[in-house]
Amino acid sequence: MKHYINQIDNLLPQTQCGQCGYGGCLPYAEAMAIKGEAINRCPPGGVKTLIALGKLLNKDPAPFIDEMSAQEKPSLTAVIREAECIGCTKCIQACPVDAIIGSAKQMHTVLLKECTGCGLCVTPCPVDCIDMIEIPAPSYDPNKARARYQARQQRKNHVGDQPVAPTEVEIKKAYIQAAIERAKTKKLA
Repeated sequence: MKHYINQIDNLLPQTQCGQCGYGGCLPYAEAMAIKGEAINRCPPGGVKTLIALGKLLNKDPAPFIDEMSAQEKPSLTAVIREAECIGCTKCIQACPVDAIIGSAKQMHTVLLKECTGCGLCVTPCPVDCIDMIEIPAPSYDPNKARARYQARQQRKNHVGDQPVAPTEVEIKKAYIQAAIERAKTKKLA
């Protein structure tokens, strides 16, 4: 099954945009393989990807071709108007492939060779300084985009696994509980 999911994932454009309704290309590939999800949910992949998915999954893409043609968009990349950037880091947090660099209160910039053109960075920008511009062809390598997305997901999951520092109230409760336990031990002795 995993090999089959990987075959499907390899056909997807690796924009990690979520336009399919899933959190990335791999979750969509898993949904197609396991749940029988429709093959027409990837606008960035367009008709080419629709036909390839239909062939691999033995599903007729013909009913979806007109709809997909209407949804197809040119290749895009994000560009930050750096003079207007306030360094809020919201675009960095939104980018699924870590294609934006910068630090808090400093200018940010897009790594054009890594940007998948997903556009997820545009909406959270509070100063509207990010433009999506048309480019002749995608500038990113889908395999590298997949690897960058997976590395980001692992980092996010790892951070979620880290123990959370106890609050001041929790520390006080633990201190009181320890004192009660010591008192009980003394009484029994």
